[in-house]
Amino acid sequence: MSIKLIASNKKARYDYDILEKFEAGIVLQGSEVKSLREGNGNVKESYIKFLKNELWVIGMHIAEYSHSGYSGHTTVHDRKLLLHKRELINLKKKVDLKGVTMVPLSMYFKNGKVKVEFGLARGKKNWDKRQSIMKKDLERQTQRTFKGQKISL
Repeated sequence: MSIKLIASNKKARYDYDILEKFEAGIVLQGSEVKSLREGNGNVKESYIKFLKNELWVIGMHIAEYSHSGYSGHTTVHDRKLLLHKRELINLKKKVDLKGVTMVPLSMYFKNGKVKVEFGLARGKKNWDKRQSIMKKDLERQTQRTFKGQKISL
């Protein structure tokens, strides 16, 4: 199983508590797939929502393919996500809870197909963000102190 990362959304992990992760296929045109193979995708400003019992990614940016002719694709438009019906029903129930939203986390190739990893998320408060920054700084500092030392058992 080969996985090649196209784009990730680090800011989503900072702004939200990820409760649960899901993987879905995405409906794309040929020029969009070719552009993604060149690494021209962005999921940072996008979000996911239900429209008529279907799951859609809103605001995902895929740049135009460099070798496209007269028929290309628009860079930003709504794209449909592909999930089984029972998965959609279960997801709809979870999203109906207050304060829960869906955020795309990453986009990647898996066995030649484009997949989107998204998560059920709850927004963090400012003090949560400060706590996560302090935790990262502490981990970084401990790594620096132990880097030069040899530990023997």
